[in-house]
Amino acid sequence: MNQDNNQQNIPTQGYYPPQSRYQEEEIDLRELFSIIWQGKWLIIAITIFFAIGSVALALWLPNEYKATAIVQPNDSGRGGKLASLSGQFGGLASLAGVNLGAAESTDAVIAIEIMNSWGFAEQFIDKHELDVPLFAAEGWEESTDQLQLDEDIYDPQRNEWVRQAPKGKTVEPTSWELYEQLRKRLLISQDAEKGLVNISVTHYSPRIAKQWTDWLVQDINEHMKERALKEANESIKYLEEQINQTSVAEIRAVFSELIQEQHKTKMLAQVSDEYVFKTVSEAKAPEEKDKPKRALICIIGTLLGGFLSLFIVLMSGLYKREKRLVKD
Repeated sequence: MNQDNNQQNIPTQGYYPPQSRYQEEEIDLRELFSIIWQGKWLIIAITIFFAIGSVALALWLPNEYKATAIVQPNDSGRGGKLASLSGQFGGLASLAGVNLGAAESTDAVIAIEIMNSWGFAEQFIDKHELDVPLFAAEGWEESTDQLQLDEDIYDPQRNEWVRQAPKGKTVEPTSWELYEQLRKRLLISQDAEKGLVNISVTHYSPRIAKQWTDWLVQDINEHMKERALKEANESIKYLEEQINQTSVAEIRAVFSELIQEQHKTKMLAQVSDEYVFKTVSEAKAPEEKDKPKRALICIIGTLLGGFLSLFIVLMSGLYKREKRLVKD
C-alpha cells in the first residue's frame, strides 16, 4: 500500500515522455520551415538582387593578362674551382670578404628577394617610366592597343597628375604607392624540386605584361652582375693589399689563388648577359585573360545573396516568435 502511495507521489513537473519531446522538436522544425516559406519572396528578391549585382560587377571588371617567364639559376657565375676552395680556405676567405660555397643557389635566392624589394622596384619604375601605366591605367582597348587611363588620376592631354591626393600624400604618386601597385602585379615563385623560377607580371595590356616581364629578367641579371663585379673588385683590392703585407709563402699562395678566382668571376660576369638567371622559356604576350573569373564571381555572389536572405528571414521570424511568447 505504501509502495503504491510512493509511486503516486512522484513529482511530474518538468518530466516529458520521449514521444512528447520528439513531437516538440517536430513542431519546431515545422515552424522553422513555416518561417522560411513565409519569407520566400524576400529570399528570392535578395538573391536576385545579389545575382544581378555580381553579374554587373563581373562585366564591369576589366580583363587582366598574365605573362610568365621561366628561368633557371645560372651556376656558371661562381662554379668550378671557386666552389672547391670553400672547404680548404673558407675561413680565410671570409676574413678577406670573399664569399665561397653554394654561391650559385645563394645568388638566386638573393636575386628573388631583391626583385621583391622596394629599392629595386623604385629603380625599375624610374628607369622604364612606368608610373602612369602602373598607377593610372584602368583598362585596355584591344582594337588600338592603347591603355585606358583614369582621367580623375592622370590627365593625358596635359600629361600631369590630377588626382585628389590622400592625406599625407602628394598629387603625384609616391615611391611607396608605386611599389605597392607593382607588388600586386608581380609574382615570383620557385619550384623547390626542379629549381626553376617563374617570373610573372599581370596587366590590362598583354603587350605591357610581356614587356615588363622581359625587363625584370634583364634588369635583375644586370643588377646581380654589377653586384658581383663590385664584390670581386673589392676582394681583389683587399687580397692584393694582404699579399704585400705578408712574407709567408703559403699565405701568399692562398691569396694568389683567391685573386685568380675573383678574376674568373669578373670574366664570367662580363661575358654573359644572363649572369644569375638563364631563360628557359621567355615570356609571351598572352592571348587569353587571366582574370577576372566572371563565372566564379557570379556563383559566389548569388550564393552569398541566398545565404544572407535566409539568415535575415530566420532571424526576423525567430525574433517575432520570441516577442509573441513574451507577450503570452
